[in-house]
Amino acid sequence: MVIYNVLPRKEYERIFMCNMAKENWKTLLITHQGNNQVKDNKIDLLVQQYEQFVISEDESIDSAFARFNTIITSLKALDEGYSSKNYVRKFLRALHPKWRAKVTAIEESKDLTSLSLDELIGNLKVHEMIIKKDSKIVKAKVERKSLALKAKKESSDEECSTSGSEDEEYAMAVRDFKKFFKRRGRFVRQPRNDKKTFQRSRDDKNGKSERKCFRCGDPNHLIGECPKPPRDKNQRAFIGGS
Repeated sequence: MVIYNVLPRKEYERIFMCNMAKENWKTLLITHQGNNQVKDNKIDLLVQQYEQFVISEDESIDSAFARFNTIITSLKALDEGYSSKNYVRKFLRALHPKWRAKVTAIEESKDLTSLSLDELIGNLKVHEMIIKKDSKIVKAKVERKSLALKAKKESSDEECSTSGSEDEEYAMAVRDFKKFFKRRGRFVRQPRNDKKTFQRSRDDKNGKSERKCFRCGDPNHLIGECPKPPRDKNQRAFIGGS
């Protein structure tokens, strides 16, 4: 009756046909642990997990201990287990190489034969807190250094950009200055007395006359310089006004 009362409804339905406590217990063992073959297979699997237990670099001590405790508890439930000394050494060997200095310090300062697993976990958690604190300090220094280098680089880029803009403006000014003097050299205003000579040389260069006297048709002068008199008074007045 005690076994009946402590079992949930689903488990009760499995054993309510049994008449003796021994039958009830045997039925529960076979249901949850299986027969001897199933039990041996479970033990082999758990032993393999125990031997291959490794703690990764980023895994916390609490998380690693939770996984390790699940394995050793399951082994104890199957009447298979190791000594406390073996648990301590196994957990130390499973730590990541970054813990190597701490493991060496524990092995030199502690008696592993009398050191409990709970005491080892507490010691490692204290060291883990120190590592995290130091890591935050180092990370903050690196971030400040990175920000300083970034600001310095931006300032340097800005100075280079300003210098480049000034150089570009100077180059544009020199280029415009050269263009101005080039135009002045090409279109130099000729003296009044040499206008006719300039016009003739230009006409000779082109091979033909572009402008002629409107009165006599001579390409060597314009109507204002024509030696022939105008035909009527109106034309003479027009030329004089011009």
